[in-house]
Amino acid sequence: MTPLLFFFLMFLGSIAAGTIGSIVGIGGGLLITPILTLLFGVNIHLAIGASIVSIIATSSGAAVTYVKDKMTNLRVGMFLEIGTTLGAVTGAAIAAYLNSSLLFLIFGLVLIASLVPTFRRRHQELSTGVENDEWANKLKLNSSYPDAVLQREVPYQVANTPIGLGIMYIAGLLSGLLGIGSGAFKVLGMENAMQLPMKVSTTTSNFMIGVTAAASAGIYVVRGDVNPFIVAPVMFGVLFGAYFGSKMLVRVRNTTIRYIFLFVLMGISIQMILTAFGIIP
Repeated sequence: MTPLLFFFLMFLGSIAAGTIGSIVGIGGGLLITPILTLLFGVNIHLAIGASIVSIIATSSGAAVTYVKDKMTNLRVGMFLEIGTTLGAVTGAAIAAYLNSSLLFLIFGLVLIASLVPTFRRRHQELSTGVENDEWANKLKLNSSYPDAVLQREVPYQVANTPIGLGIMYIAGLLSGLLGIGSGAFKVLGMENAMQLPMKVSTTTSNFMIGVTAAASAGIYVVRGDVNPFIVAPVMFGVLFGAYFGSKMLVRVRNTTIRYIFLFVLMGISIQMILTAFGIIP
């Protein structure tokens, strides 16, 4: 394969990863890593380095649009980052003492189990009967977003805030332990536990993953895991895809996003389990 063809194919794959990642709030990282390692034979460390950069690119490309469209809940995002950051620090501190294969297996099975409540809500456009809890009232986390499909402003409340914060701690712990993105856990926590609309959950997750990835990107640069020849097509492809995905999201229903998320979540679960058994790197 010529360098030019290699560059072009990575660019196309990254567009797809960025589009899907921006819609479902997981970033392009979990899709970029298997694309680079399995399809292009890229070293796993270089693939992870490119993955981190792609997460920042996805967040940057999509978050600007989502914030401008008033779909991202910045108060929720910044508050939940407390749990994510603490979890990431804890995970990084204990990662050397735990079996990563066992952890991949556990988290893969947990994600599969998480499919059940999400699948049950697959036909639900918006949650009903949700009331602010005490934390949400004090922090003023409830808000509204303009829904182009429903053609109205959709107000929403925030429930189970302490549980959501705990899930974000687990999401950060996952990132610190396994060195992977945790956007799927963030979306699950906000949508299932805190009862946020699916669009708000994915857009807020997009905002959060960029903050988390930016904090760790420097480590990968120092290690030499960021190869410009690999990162360049990935970054530009993901950035373009994220912008395209952000334009698509505002024009589709919450139920459609949930179906896409279910499909991606199943893929991530299988990827984790296969990694646990050493079938894929």
